[in-house]
Amino acid sequence: MQLGMVGLGRMGANMTRRLIRGGHTMVVSDLSADAVKGIAGEGAVASSSLDDLVGKLSAPRAVWIMVPAGDPTEKTVQALIRAMQPGDTIIDGGNSYFKDDVRRAKLCATKGVHYVDVGTSGGVWGLERGYCMMIGGPKEAVQRLDPIFKTLAPGRGDIPRTPGRDKMAGTAESGYIHCGPSGSGHFVKMVHNGIEYGMMQAYAEGFDIFKNATNKDLPEDIRYELNLPDIAEVWRRGSVVSSWLLDLTAMALTENPTLSGYSGFVQDSGEGRWTIQAAIEEAVPAEVLTAALYTRFRSRQDHTFAEKMLSAMRQKFGGHVEPKKH
Repeated sequence: MQLGMVGLGRMGANMTRRLIRGGHTMVVSDLSADAVKGIAGEGAVASSSLDDLVGKLSAPRAVWIMVPAGDPTEKTVQALIRAMQPGDTIIDGGNSYFKDDVRRAKLCATKGVHYVDVGTSGGVWGLERGYCMMIGGPKEAVQRLDPIFKTLAPGRGDIPRTPGRDKMAGTAESGYIHCGPSGSGHFVKMVHNGIEYGMMQAYAEGFDIFKNATNKDLPEDIRYELNLPDIAEVWRRGSVVSSWLLDLTAMALTENPTLSGYSGFVQDSGEGRWTIQAAIEEAVPAEVLTAALYTRFRSRQDHTFAEKMLSAMRQKFGGHVEPKKH
């Protein structure tokens, strides 16, 4: 199948490579001419602009956008709407806000262009492992693009089947699903990332407890010098808390048990915030996900004003003097 790819960053470039390996024809575009030249050397068709890219595709065209969410995606969608024809499809595979998808889908519909949103998980490992995809959009367009999704997806692999799954139809076992109408794909991916925040925070806090088991304030007989890389490794094998995130944790700890190369500054992609906003709109309690998001905010500060206020109150009511910062 033929597909246009706009954006050749880490994700877009590797997705292009995986699709080329799968026998698809890729026409590519990027702000960096060097990026276009590089991937063209691996079998893609280069284009010099979005108009040029669209012109090199046969109808009905399909163009996958893999650029940063927000203004870059908005401008790219607007430019493609002007260049594309009825029956063509725009695919947003980035981390867009699902409400923006709903608005863009309506805008595309006025010109007869399909809009498909694809929440994509797989990161820098996706080239070899494949990408888990959560897809929103009109059924007709999603079905036509199935060969693309099937190639990008991990496939069943060696993961044991869920009991009873053999009686159910669909593509979930292959690593991709059509979630529903426009916006639903990014909605599911949004909550996926919110859950990811909570899982990461749980691992982080647990290993911090292990690290501080040598605390001098503890009775000597319950101070433990624990081997963190070994704990992460043993949990990977048969434990109920095993996961790919734990695999990556084990890798990081094996490389550097003290994690001295990391600052502790933790950014958020925005999807954690949107997940909490959705929980508020639905009146759904999401204590763990909210706390995990706030911890990321906290990581970017030395000490908050609130913490200074707590220290001041403790000093005033109880004479507690906090230790000086070293």
